[in-house]
Amino acid sequence: MGFFFLLFLTGFCEAQTIRVGAKHFNEGYIISEIISQLIEDNGYEVERVYNLGGTLVCFEALKINTVDVYPEYTGTIAAEILHSTEKISNEEISKQLKDQFQIEMSGSIGFNNSYGLVMLRSFAEKENIKSISDLQQHPEIAIGLSYEFLKRQDGWDNLAKTYQLKLQPAALEHGLAYEALRDSKIKITDAYTTDGEIAKDNLFILKDNLDFFPKYEAVSLYSRHLDEKIKSILKKLEGKLNEKEIQQLNASVLFEKKNFNDVASEFLKKKGLLKMTTVSHEVIIWIDILSKTGTHLKLTFIALIFAIFFAIPLGICVYWNPSIAKLILYVVGLLQTIPSIALLAIAIPFLGIGTIPALVALFLYALLPILRNTITGLQSVDPILKNVSDGMGLTRTQRLRWIEFPLASPMILSGIRTASVINVGTATLAAFIGAGGLGEFIVTGLALNNTQMILRGAIPAALLAIVMELLFELIGVWLIPKHLRA
Repeated sequence: MGFFFLLFLTGFCEAQTIRVGAKHFNEGYIISEIISQLIEDNGYEVERVYNLGGTLVCFEALKINTVDVYPEYTGTIAAEILHSTEKISNEEISKQLKDQFQIEMSGSIGFNNSYGLVMLRSFAEKENIKSISDLQQHPEIAIGLSYEFLKRQDGWDNLAKTYQLKLQPAALEHGLAYEALRDSKIKITDAYTTDGEIAKDNLFILKDNLDFFPKYEAVSLYSRHLDEKIKSILKKLEGKLNEKEIQQLNASVLFEKKNFNDVASEFLKKKGLLKMTTVSHEVIIWIDILSKTGTHLKLTFIALIFAIFFAIPLGICVYWNPSIAKLILYVVGLLQTIPSIALLAIAIPFLGIGTIPALVALFLYALLPILRNTITGLQSVDPILKNVSDGMGLTRTQRLRWIEFPLASPMILSGIRTASVINVGTATLAAFIGAGGLGEFIVTGLALNNTQMILRGAIPAALLAIVMELLFELIGVWLIPKHLRA
């Protein structure tokens, strides 16, 4: 009876935890934090799954129930999710989402955040550029665009075709593009029309004179099966945030260096939507650092343990069958050449997002150093000792256990040490697919152009790598005999 009560209690607690997703850009964090705090204020636990790579990653997370709700934009839904080639109404968008994906859409939060092309006002006036069509006369202008905008259905490719533009854009992170614009390294970039930089840097939005961009009204997307109480909570946000207000919120985070948690809290209090007292910013930071460090270590160690138990036996098999050594090392080495962010992206269609694909990627990256050092260590054992062991009548397994493996252990441990340091660094990229860890600070800092936040993730990650080195040094002292260490 107690067992069934425990199951019921566990299921009840899990039902009360709502996972809120966010794309990795300033406004995404703010809106998601507003949603999170509003839900928390109504008595629910909230798990924040921020820094998801982009529209398709966020929507995939929603489809497979890795997140329960996240903010999106109607124009993005129409172009990137529904693949509509025409402008469609919000009612039609909502209907298609329900019919195709069992996903529901809230009403507009209150503002339209369209895409636009921006440049310094002084440069636009000097070159007499007022609209996107005017760019036809300036194919030489340096342009840098965000990665997502370059390949969106409503992004650069179709915009360039519509306006017959011949500019050659370079790819940049959205947060870094403004800095490049200020430094005159580029003259044009894509922007969200609610970005705080537009007013601060006196930027000029080029007129979309062919009416290319659809409306991008901010809404919440959530599963049709989400608790009705949560849906009613989300309804409280509808119509509460206009363009001027969101631009100010964006600017507060970017230029006043306010934390987006505090900005979201201030907004909700101003609108009379928040009753609870929030925890101080400093306490939240330290709790967050400890939590993300724990997640980072968990990802690193789980992947490392699986890699050890796979790579060492595989190395022994290869050592006993040298004819397959080159093939095995070539295949495992090939995995190492795949860029880590690409490997994570490849895993999404098969494994979804979150912890599992991150662990798989880290496991694959840890294989090569452990495998290669296992094979090399066993092969480097003195042949005379092998002959002596044969003369003593030891079987192949006995020789491995008592002679070869102990002598190869310093080399094998060195491979494990290398793999652990690689995993600590690579695990920072797990934030792009919602697996958490210290990479969340780095990704968020890049999006907000916030050096302090980047260092909040980079410094602990570097310290973890040093701790790993020291840890395996101590393990070596404990496991390896003194004469072999020398």
